[in-house]
Amino acid sequence: MSTTFADHVRQLQERYETAIGLQADIDGILLHSGLEKYYFADDQCAPFRLFGHFAQWLPVDRPDQLILIRPGRKPRYFQVIPPDFWYDQTVDNAGWWADCFEITVLTDEQLVAEHLPAADTLAFIGEDEALAAELGIRPESINNSSLLNYLDYFRAYKTRHEIEQIRSANQLALEGHAAARDCFLNGGNEFEIHLAYLSACGITEAECPYPNIVALDEKASILHYQNRNRNGIGKKSQVLLIDAGSRINNYCSDITRTTAKDSCPAIFRDIVRGVDELEQQLVGKVKVGASYIELHREALSALTELAVRLDLIRCGVEQAMSLGLPQLLMPHGVGHLLGVQVHDVGGHLASPDGGTAPPPPEYPFLRNTRIMTDSMVFTVEPGFYFIPMLLDPERTTPRGKELNWSLIDQLLPLGGVRIEDNVLVTPAGPVNLTRQ
Repeated sequence: MSTTFADHVRQLQERYETAIGLQADIDGILLHSGLEKYYFADDQCAPFRLFGHFAQWLPVDRPDQLILIRPGRKPRYFQVIPPDFWYDQTVDNAGWWADCFEITVLTDEQLVAEHLPAADTLAFIGEDEALAAELGIRPESINNSSLLNYLDYFRAYKTRHEIEQIRSANQLALEGHAAARDCFLNGGNEFEIHLAYLSACGITEAECPYPNIVALDEKASILHYQNRNRNGIGKKSQVLLIDAGSRINNYCSDITRTTAKDSCPAIFRDIVRGVDELEQQLVGKVKVGASYIELHREALSALTELAVRLDLIRCGVEQAMSLGLPQLLMPHGVGHLLGVQVHDVGGHLASPDGGTAPPPPEYPFLRNTRIMTDSMVFTVEPGFYFIPMLLDPERTTPRGKELNWSLIDQLLPLGGVRIEDNVLVTPAGPVNLTRQ
Protein backbone atom coordinates (compact mmCIF):
# COMPACT_ATOMS: atom_id res chain seq x y z
CA MET A 1 0.00 0.00 0.00
CA SER A 2 2.90 2.38 0.66
CA THR A 3 3.61 2.75 -3.08
CA THR A 4 0.00 3.38 -4.07
CA PHE A 5 -0.57 5.75 -1.16
CA ALA A 6 2.60 7.74 -1.96
CA ASP A 7 1.39 8.05 -5.54
CA HIS A 8 -2.04 9.08 -4.25
CA VAL A 9 -0.51 11.87 -2.15
CA ARG A 10 1.59 12.97 -5.12
CA GLN A 11 -1.54 13.28 -7.27
CA LEU A 12 -3.38 15.16 -4.54
CA GLN A 13 -0.39 17.50 -4.18
CA GLU A 14 -0.47 18.20 -7.92
CA ARG A 15 -4.22 18.84 -7.80
CA TYR A 16 -3.92 21.23 -4.89
CA GLU A 17 -0.97 23.03 -6.44
CA THR A 18 -3.03 23.61 -9.58
CA ALA A 19 -5.91 24.87 -7.45
CA ILE A 20 -3.57 27.25 -5.61
CA GLY A 21 -2.21 28.53 -8.92
CA LEU A 22 -5.72 29.41 -10.09
CA GLN A 23 -6.34 31.61 -7.04
CA ALA A 24 -5.07 35.14 -6.55
CA ASP A 25 -2.78 36.00 -3.65
CA ILE A 26 -2.50 32.61 -1.96
CA ASP A 27 0.48 30.29 -1.79
CA GLY A 28 -0.90 27.51 0.38
CA ILE A 29 -3.98 25.76 1.76
CA LEU A 30 -4.61 24.93 5.40
CA LEU A 31 -7.01 22.00 5.61
CA HIS A 32 -9.00 21.30 8.79
CA SER A 33 -10.39 17.87 9.76
CA GLY A 34 -13.55 19.01 11.56
CA LEU A 35 -14.94 19.84 14.99
CA GLU A 36 -16.45 17.76 17.75
CA LYS A 37 -20.08 18.66 18.37
CA TYR A 38 -21.83 18.38 21.71
CA TYR A 39 -25.46 17.44 22.08
CA PHE A 40 -27.61 20.34 23.20
CA ALA A 41 -27.48 20.90 26.97
CA ASP A 42 -25.21 17.87 27.38
CA ASP A 43 -21.52 17.12 27.91
CA GLN A 44 -21.43 14.21 25.45
CA CYS A 45 -20.29 14.51 21.85
CA ALA A 46 -22.09 13.27 18.79
CA PRO A 47 -20.12 10.73 16.73
CA PHE A 48 -17.40 12.59 14.84
CA ARG A 49 -17.43 12.61 11.04
CA LEU A 50 -14.22 13.57 9.23
CA PHE A 51 -14.36 16.37 6.63
CA GLY A 52 -14.22 14.79 3.18
CA HIS A 53 -11.32 16.77 1.72
CA PHE A 54 -9.20 16.07 4.79
CA ALA A 55 -10.19 12.39 4.65
CA GLN A 56 -8.63 12.14 1.19
CA TRP A 57 -5.22 13.01 2.61
CA LEU A 58 -5.05 11.10 5.85
CA PRO A 59 -6.57 7.95 7.40
CA VAL A 60 -6.73 9.72 10.77
CA ASP A 61 -10.31 10.05 12.00
CA ARG A 62 -9.91 12.81 14.59
CA PRO A 63 -11.15 16.37 15.10
CA ASP A 64 -8.94 19.48 15.17
CA GLN A 65 -6.23 18.11 12.88
CA LEU A 66 -4.61 20.30 10.21
CA ILE A 67 -2.65 19.82 6.99
CA LEU A 68 -0.66 22.55 5.26
CA ILE A 69 -0.27 22.12 1.50
CA ARG A 70 2.18 24.40 -0.31
CA PRO A 71 3.62 24.12 -3.84
CA GLY A 72 6.93 22.29 -4.03
CA ARG A 73 6.89 21.24 -0.37
CA LYS A 74 6.07 18.03 1.43
CA PRO A 75 2.59 18.32 2.97
CA ARG A 76 2.81 19.14 6.66
CA TYR A 77 0.49 17.39 9.08
CA PHE A 78 -0.13 19.23 12.35
CA GLN A 79 -1.04 16.32 14.60
CA VAL A 80 -2.99 17.73 17.52
CA ILE A 81 -2.83 15.42 20.55
CA PRO A 82 -4.23 17.15 23.63
CA PRO A 83 -3.07 16.07 27.09
CA ASP A 84 -6.04 14.01 28.27
CA PHE A 85 -6.71 11.31 30.83
CA TRP A 86 -10.39 10.86 29.92
CA TYR A 87 -9.94 9.45 26.42
CA ASP A 88 -7.30 7.57 24.47
CA GLN A 89 -5.53 10.08 22.24
CA THR A 90 -3.12 7.64 20.59
CA VAL A 91 -2.48 8.04 16.86
CA ASP A 92 -0.74 5.18 15.07
CA ASN A 93 1.61 6.88 12.63
CA ALA A 94 1.92 3.87 10.36
CA GLY A 95 4.83 4.23 7.99
CA TRP A 96 2.75 3.55 4.86
CA TRP A 97 1.10 6.96 5.23
CA ALA A 98 3.20 8.86 7.80
CA ASP A 99 6.31 8.79 5.59
CA CYS A 100 4.47 10.97 3.06
CA PHE A 101 4.14 13.87 5.52
CA GLU A 102 6.18 16.19 7.63
CA ILE A 103 4.55 15.66 11.02
CA THR A 104 4.49 18.32 13.72
CA VAL A 105 2.88 17.26 17.01
CA LEU A 106 0.93 19.95 18.89
CA THR A 107 -1.03 19.85 22.12
CA ASP A 108 -3.58 22.43 20.91
CA GLU A 109 -4.65 23.53 17.44
CA GLN A 110 -4.13 27.17 18.43
CA LEU A 111 -0.39 26.48 18.51
CA VAL A 112 -0.39 25.98 14.74
CA ALA A 113 0.06 29.76 14.39
CA GLU A 114 3.69 29.38 15.49
CA HIS A 115 4.43 27.11 12.52
CA LEU A 116 2.66 28.85 9.65
CA PRO A 117 3.94 31.21 6.97
CA ALA A 118 2.18 34.57 6.63
CA ALA A 119 -1.48 33.73 7.27
CA ASP A 120 -2.75 36.32 4.79
CA THR A 121 -1.21 34.27 1.98
CA LEU A 122 -3.07 31.09 2.96
CA ALA A 123 -6.50 29.74 2.12
CA PHE A 124 -8.43 27.78 4.73
CA ILE A 125 -10.77 24.88 3.98
CA GLY A 126 -12.77 23.34 6.78
CA GLU A 127 -15.32 23.74 9.49
CA ASP A 128 -13.46 25.82 12.10
CA GLU A 129 -13.80 29.21 10.45
CA ALA A 130 -13.32 30.89 13.83
CA LEU A 131 -9.83 29.37 14.04
CA ALA A 132 -9.07 30.58 10.52
CA ALA A 133 -10.06 34.12 11.47
CA GLU A 134 -7.97 33.97 14.65
CA LEU A 135 -4.97 32.88 12.58
CA GLY A 136 -5.35 35.98 10.41
CA ILE A 137 -6.54 34.30 7.22
CA ARG A 138 -8.47 36.75 5.05
CA PRO A 139 -12.26 36.25 5.05
CA GLU A 140 -12.35 35.83 1.27
CA SER A 141 -9.83 32.99 1.55
CA ILE A 142 -11.87 31.00 4.08
CA ASN A 143 -13.83 28.25 2.30
CA ASN A 144 -13.56 30.15 -0.95
CA SER A 145 -16.25 28.85 -3.30
CA SER A 146 -14.10 28.79 -6.44
CA LEU A 147 -11.41 26.78 -4.62
CA LEU A 148 -13.99 24.36 -3.21
CA ASN A 149 -15.69 23.95 -6.61
CA TYR A 150 -12.38 22.95 -8.16
CA LEU A 151 -11.59 20.40 -5.45
CA ASP A 152 -15.16 19.09 -5.32
CA TYR A 153 -15.18 18.56 -9.08
CA PHE A 154 -11.98 16.50 -9.12
CA ARG A 155 -13.01 14.40 -6.11
CA ALA A 156 -14.99 12.35 -8.65
CA TYR A 157 -11.75 11.05 -10.20
CA LYS A 158 -10.23 8.34 -8.04
CA THR A 159 -6.58 7.41 -7.68
CA ARG A 160 -5.43 3.80 -7.62
CA HIS A 161 -5.20 3.95 -3.83
CA GLU A 162 -8.78 5.20 -3.55
CA ILE A 163 -10.08 2.48 -5.86
CA GLU A 164 -8.30 -0.19 -3.80
CA GLN A 165 -9.90 1.10 -0.58
CA ILE A 166 -13.40 1.18 -2.11
CA ARG A 167 -12.88 -2.33 -3.47
CA SER A 168 -11.81 -3.56 -0.01
CA ALA A 169 -14.78 -1.80 1.59
CA ASN A 170 -17.05 -3.66 -0.84
CA GLN A 171 -15.57 -7.03 0.03
CA LEU A 172 -16.00 -6.40 3.74
CA ALA A 173 -19.60 -5.23 3.33
CA LEU A 174 -20.47 -8.31 1.29
CA GLU A 175 -19.54 -10.46 4.29
CA GLY A 176 -22.05 -8.47 6.31
CA HIS A 177 -24.72 -8.82 3.64
CA ALA A 178 -24.29 -12.60 3.54
CA ALA A 179 -24.69 -12.79 7.32
CA ALA A 180 -27.71 -10.48 7.22
CA ARG A 181 -29.40 -12.62 4.57
CA ASP A 182 -28.81 -15.79 6.57
CA CYS A 183 -30.23 -14.15 9.69
CA PHE A 184 -33.33 -13.07 7.77
CA LEU A 185 -33.90 -16.51 6.27
CA ASN A 186 -33.58 -17.98 9.77
CA GLY A 187 -36.33 -15.71 11.11
CA GLY A 188 -34.36 -12.77 12.47
CA ASN A 189 -36.03 -9.42 13.09
CA GLU A 190 -34.63 -6.09 11.88
CA PHE A 191 -32.52 -5.54 14.98
CA GLU A 192 -31.05 -9.04 14.87
CA ILE A 193 -30.27 -8.70 11.16
CA HIS A 194 -28.53 -5.38 11.85
CA LEU A 195 -26.41 -6.96 14.58
CA ALA A 196 -25.55 -9.90 12.33
CA TYR A 197 -24.28 -7.44 9.70
CA LEU A 198 -22.13 -5.53 12.18
CA SER A 199 -20.70 -8.69 13.70
CA ALA A 200 -19.76 -10.18 10.32
CA CYS A 201 -18.01 -6.95 9.31
CA GLY A 202 -16.38 -6.57 12.73
CA ILE A 203 -17.50 -2.95 13.06
CA THR A 204 -19.54 -0.84 15.44
CA GLU A 205 -22.59 1.12 14.37
CA ALA A 206 -20.61 4.38 14.58
CA GLU A 207 -18.04 2.96 12.15
CA CYS A 208 -20.64 2.40 9.41
CA PRO A 209 -20.38 4.96 6.59
CA TYR A 210 -24.12 5.64 6.98
CA PRO A 211 -26.91 4.25 9.17
CA ASN A 212 -27.81 0.77 7.97
CA ILE A 213 -31.21 0.46 6.32
CA VAL A 214 -32.67 -2.88 7.44
CA ALA A 215 -36.26 -3.07 6.25
CA LEU A 216 -38.67 -6.00 6.41
CA ASP A 217 -41.78 -6.24 4.24
CA GLU A 218 -43.72 -2.95 3.89
CA LYS A 219 -40.89 -0.97 5.52
CA ALA A 220 -38.84 -1.60 2.34
CA SER A 221 -40.97 1.09 0.68
CA ILE A 222 -39.39 3.73 2.97
CA LEU A 223 -36.25 4.71 1.10
CA HIS A 224 -34.15 5.72 4.13
CA TYR A 225 -35.95 3.61 6.71
CA GLN A 226 -34.28 4.34 10.04
CA ASN A 227 -35.81 1.95 12.60
CA ARG A 228 -34.73 -1.57 13.59
CA ASN A 229 -37.74 -3.30 15.03
CA ARG A 230 -37.13 -5.82 17.77
CA ASN A 231 -40.54 -7.48 17.52
CA GLY A 232 -41.02 -11.10 16.63
CA ILE A 233 -42.33 -10.67 13.09
CA GLY A 234 -39.05 -11.84 11.55
CA LYS A 235 -40.24 -15.44 11.21
CA LYS A 236 -43.33 -14.31 9.29
CA SER A 237 -41.59 -11.70 7.14
CA GLN A 238 -41.33 -12.33 3.41
CA VAL A 239 -38.92 -9.61 2.20
CA LEU A 240 -35.64 -8.11 3.40
CA LEU A 241 -34.20 -4.95 1.87
CA ILE A 242 -30.82 -4.11 3.41
CA ASP A 243 -28.78 -1.09 2.35
CA ALA A 244 -25.46 -1.19 4.22
CA GLY A 245 -21.81 -0.49 3.58
CA SER A 246 -18.46 -0.36 5.31
CA ARG A 247 -15.46 1.94 5.42
CA ILE A 248 -11.77 1.21 4.83
CA ASN A 249 -9.23 4.00 5.49
CA ASN A 250 -12.04 6.57 5.13
CA TYR A 251 -13.40 5.15 1.84
CA CYS A 252 -16.96 3.87 1.65
CA SER A 253 -18.92 1.09 0.05
CA ASP A 254 -22.67 1.34 -0.45
CA ILE A 255 -24.48 -1.90 -1.29
CA THR A 256 -28.17 -2.82 -1.35
CA ARG A 257 -29.63 -6.28 -1.64
CA THR A 258 -33.23 -7.49 -1.58
CA THR A 259 -34.12 -11.05 -0.61
CA ALA A 260 -37.57 -12.63 -0.96
CA LYS A 261 -38.35 -15.94 0.72
CA ASP A 262 -39.64 -18.83 -1.37
CA SER A 263 -43.02 -18.35 0.31
CA CYS A 264 -43.25 -14.83 -1.14
CA PRO A 265 -45.75 -14.38 -4.03
CA ALA A 266 -44.21 -15.41 -7.35
CA ILE A 267 -44.80 -12.02 -8.95
CA PHE A 268 -42.76 -10.26 -6.25
CA ARG A 269 -39.94 -12.74 -6.69
CA ASP A 270 -40.14 -11.94 -10.41
CA ILE A 271 -39.72 -8.26 -9.55
CA VAL A 272 -36.65 -9.00 -7.43
CA ARG A 273 -35.15 -11.06 -10.23
CA GLY A 274 -36.09 -8.44 -12.83
CA VAL A 275 -34.51 -5.55 -10.88
CA ASP A 276 -31.34 -7.56 -10.32
CA GLU A 277 -31.08 -8.29 -14.05
CA LEU A 278 -31.83 -4.65 -14.85
CA GLU A 279 -29.13 -3.45 -12.46
CA GLN A 280 -26.51 -5.61 -14.14
CA GLN A 281 -27.66 -4.47 -17.59
CA LEU A 282 -27.27 -0.84 -16.49
CA VAL A 283 -23.77 -1.53 -15.18
CA GLY A 284 -22.93 -2.94 -18.61
CA LYS A 285 -23.89 0.40 -20.19
CA VAL A 286 -21.33 2.34 -18.12
CA LYS A 287 -18.57 3.70 -20.35
CA VAL A 288 -16.35 6.73 -20.78
CA GLY A 289 -18.31 9.57 -22.35
CA ALA A 290 -21.77 8.26 -21.44
CA SER A 291 -24.30 10.46 -19.66
CA TYR A 292 -25.45 9.51 -16.18
CA ILE A 293 -28.75 11.28 -16.89
CA GLU A 294 -29.23 8.97 -19.87
CA LEU A 295 -28.44 5.97 -17.65
CA HIS A 296 -31.26 7.11 -15.37
CA ARG A 297 -33.63 7.40 -18.34
CA GLU A 298 -32.71 3.89 -19.44
CA ALA A 299 -33.35 2.63 -15.91
CA LEU A 300 -36.85 4.11 -15.92
CA SER A 301 -37.57 2.76 -19.39
CA ALA A 302 -36.49 -0.77 -18.47
CA LEU A 303 -38.38 -0.53 -15.19
CA THR A 304 -41.50 0.41 -17.16
CA GLU A 305 -41.02 -2.57 -19.47
CA LEU A 306 -40.83 -4.83 -16.43
CA ALA A 307 -44.00 -3.32 -14.94
CA VAL A 308 -45.87 -3.68 -18.25
CA ARG A 309 -44.72 -7.27 -18.64
CA LEU A 310 -45.99 -8.11 -15.15
CA ASP A 311 -49.29 -6.30 -15.82
CA LEU A 312 -48.72 -3.69 -13.13
CA ILE A 313 -48.96 -1.01 -15.82
CA ARG A 314 -51.64 -1.63 -18.45
CA CYS A 315 -50.68 0.90 -21.13
CA GLY A 316 -47.65 0.72 -23.41
CA VAL A 317 -44.14 1.68 -22.37
CA GLU A 318 -44.06 4.93 -24.35
CA GLN A 319 -47.37 6.14 -22.91
CA ALA A 320 -46.36 5.13 -19.40
CA MET A 321 -43.11 7.07 -19.72
CA SER A 322 -44.93 10.16 -20.98
CA LEU A 323 -47.33 9.95 -18.03
CA GLY A 324 -44.45 9.69 -15.55
CA LEU A 325 -45.68 6.36 -14.20
CA PRO A 326 -42.22 4.85 -13.56
CA GLN A 327 -41.39 7.73 -11.20
CA LEU A 328 -44.20 6.47 -8.98
CA LEU A 329 -42.36 3.16 -8.72
CA MET A 330 -38.79 4.56 -8.53
CA PRO A 331 -38.81 8.16 -7.27
CA HIS A 332 -35.07 8.35 -6.54
CA GLY A 333 -32.12 8.72 -8.88
CA VAL A 334 -30.33 5.68 -10.22
CA GLY A 335 -27.21 6.46 -8.17
CA HIS A 336 -24.59 8.90 -6.95
CA LEU A 337 -20.85 9.49 -6.76
CA LEU A 338 -19.03 7.47 -4.10
CA GLY A 339 -15.75 7.98 -2.24
CA VAL A 340 -14.84 9.34 1.17
CA GLN A 341 -18.50 10.30 1.42
CA VAL A 342 -21.31 7.93 0.54
CA HIS A 343 -23.05 10.68 -1.43
CA ASP A 344 -19.79 12.21 -2.60
CA VAL A 345 -19.57 15.86 -3.60
CA GLY A 346 -19.58 17.25 -7.12
CA GLY A 347 -22.44 15.24 -8.58
CA HIS A 348 -24.06 18.31 -10.14
CA LEU A 349 -20.87 20.10 -11.17
CA ALA A 350 -20.34 20.45 -14.92
CA SER A 351 -16.86 21.98 -14.73
CA PRO A 352 -14.12 22.77 -12.19
CA ASP A 353 -14.99 26.47 -12.29
CA GLY A 354 -18.31 25.84 -10.56
CA GLY A 355 -20.62 25.51 -13.56
CA THR A 356 -23.51 23.24 -12.69
CA ALA A 357 -25.66 20.66 -14.45
CA PRO A 358 -28.80 20.44 -12.31
CA PRO A 359 -31.03 17.39 -12.64
CA PRO A 360 -33.82 17.64 -15.22
CA PRO A 361 -37.17 18.76 -13.74
CA GLU A 362 -38.65 15.31 -14.35
CA TYR A 363 -35.85 13.70 -12.28
CA PRO A 364 -35.47 16.14 -9.36
CA PHE A 365 -33.80 13.64 -7.02
CA LEU A 366 -31.00 12.57 -9.36
CA ARG A 367 -27.75 13.14 -7.39
CA ASN A 368 -25.36 12.66 -10.31
CA THR A 369 -25.60 14.44 -13.66
CA ARG A 370 -21.97 14.06 -14.71
CA ILE A 371 -20.60 12.66 -17.94
CA MET A 372 -18.88 9.37 -17.14
CA THR A 373 -15.11 9.72 -17.13
CA ASP A 374 -12.19 7.39 -16.56
CA SER A 375 -11.61 6.64 -12.83
CA MET A 376 -15.05 7.80 -11.65
CA VAL A 377 -16.76 5.62 -9.06
CA PHE A 378 -20.51 5.75 -8.52
CA THR A 379 -23.43 3.58 -7.53
CA VAL A 380 -25.99 2.01 -9.83
CA GLU A 381 -29.15 1.28 -7.85
CA PRO A 382 -32.49 0.82 -9.61
CA GLY A 383 -35.50 0.27 -7.39
CA PHE A 384 -39.11 -0.84 -7.69
CA TYR A 385 -41.33 0.18 -4.77
CA PHE A 386 -44.93 0.22 -3.67
CA ILE A 387 -45.04 3.53 -1.76
CA PRO A 388 -48.53 4.39 -0.47
CA MET A 389 -47.77 8.11 -0.24
CA LEU A 390 -47.05 8.22 -3.99
CA LEU A 391 -49.57 5.67 -5.20
CA ASP A 392 -52.71 6.41 -3.20
CA PRO A 393 -53.30 9.93 -4.63
CA GLU A 394 -53.28 8.38 -8.14
CA ARG A 395 -56.19 6.01 -7.54
CA THR A 396 -58.68 8.50 -8.99
CA THR A 397 -56.48 10.35 -11.51
CA PRO A 398 -56.46 9.80 -15.30
CA ARG A 399 -52.97 8.35 -15.26
CA GLY A 400 -53.84 6.20 -12.27
CA LYS A 401 -56.32 4.35 -14.45
CA GLU A 402 -53.33 2.80 -16.22
CA LEU A 403 -52.24 1.03 -13.02
CA ASN A 404 -53.42 -2.42 -11.98
CA TRP A 405 -54.71 -1.56 -8.53
CA SER A 406 -55.82 -5.03 -7.52
CA LEU A 407 -52.31 -6.34 -8.10
CA ILE A 408 -50.67 -3.30 -6.49
CA ASP A 409 -52.80 -3.79 -3.38
CA GLN A 410 -51.54 -7.38 -3.13
CA LEU A 411 -47.94 -6.17 -3.29
CA LEU A 412 -48.12 -3.13 -0.99
CA PRO A 413 -47.40 -5.24 2.16
CA LEU A 414 -44.12 -6.39 0.58
CA GLY A 415 -42.60 -2.90 0.33
CA GLY A 416 -40.23 -2.92 -2.60
CA VAL A 417 -36.92 -3.85 -4.16
CA ARG A 418 -33.55 -2.15 -4.59
CA ILE A 419 -30.32 -3.63 -5.92
CA GLU A 420 -27.14 -1.52 -5.69
CA ASP A 421 -23.53 -2.01 -6.77
CA ASN A 422 -20.47 0.26 -6.83
CA VAL A 423 -19.01 0.77 -10.30
CA LEU A 424 -15.68 2.07 -11.61
CA VAL A 425 -15.43 3.65 -15.06
CA THR A 426 -12.40 2.64 -17.14
CA PRO A 427 -11.50 3.02 -20.85
CA ALA A 428 -11.89 -0.76 -21.16
CA GLY A 429 -15.42 -0.68 -19.75
CA PRO A 430 -17.10 -0.85 -16.35
CA VAL A 431 -15.59 -2.60 -13.35
CA ASN A 432 -18.19 -3.72 -10.85
CA LEU A 433 -16.36 -3.37 -7.54
CA THR A 434 -19.18 -5.19 -5.76
CA ARG A 435 -19.44 -8.32 -7.92
CA GLN A 436 -15.79 -8.98 -8.77
